[in-house]
Amino acid sequence: MIIGSGLIANSLKSIDSQDHLFFASGVSNSLETRNSEFEREFSLLKTMIEENKERKLVYFSTLSIHDQSKQNSPYVLHKKTLEDYIKNTCDHFLILRIGNIVGKGGNPNTLFNFLTAQISGNSEFTLHLKARRLLLDIADISKFLGSHCLDMENKTLNLAFPYYYDLKEIINAIEEKTRMKACFSEVEEGDFYKVGFDESIETFFSGIQPEDYLKTLTQKYI
Repeated sequence: MIIGSGLIANSLKSIDSQDHLFFASGVSNSLETRNSEFEREFSLLKTMIEENKERKLVYFSTLSIHDQSKQNSPYVLHKKTLEDYIKNTCDHFLILRIGNIVGKGGNPNTLFNFLTAQISGNSEFTLHLKARRLLLDIADISKFLGSHCLDMENKTLNLAFPYYYDLKEIINAIEEKTRMKACFSEVEEGDFYKVGFDESIETFFSGIQPEDYLKTLTQKYI
């Protein structure tokens, strides 16, 4: 059973199951500040858990929880609250903290979509030289869950390709695919935080080189 209609929800259709409650509906904008939006997701989550106690809950959280610069942001505090509620309420659950998703469509403000739009539109932007990002092909969510969901019981996992891309690497890959030159100014700023990856994640991505993963993303989604 899938709750939601966005990028993640649509990517799960191939593994939809009566045994699982995939909760992929909620606040997608990490800059959101309206309590009404957070309360809407929390209320829906509570209802779905109550009505589907026999199903294993799979909830999609965010890697931003590890970002020390965002610990007091309404979005991160909200996600922490929901994670704690799930752990204290559900008998069977899996929480996936997702990295920067790359896919067709979705939120135009995600890193990959933003950079692609700026470069394709020949728009000038500011590059934070110290920033590093963990990327994730939207298709890898269903692939990982399809092979591991039954084995994961009451766990919280960080899910992303386990390599910290600097923004110039991403920009260069987009430039190569679009055959357009990025126009940006550089500043010595940017956030960078490390996360730990479960052995199952390392195994899932084993043998894939960072440059190949990034090239695949540009070939598929640009």
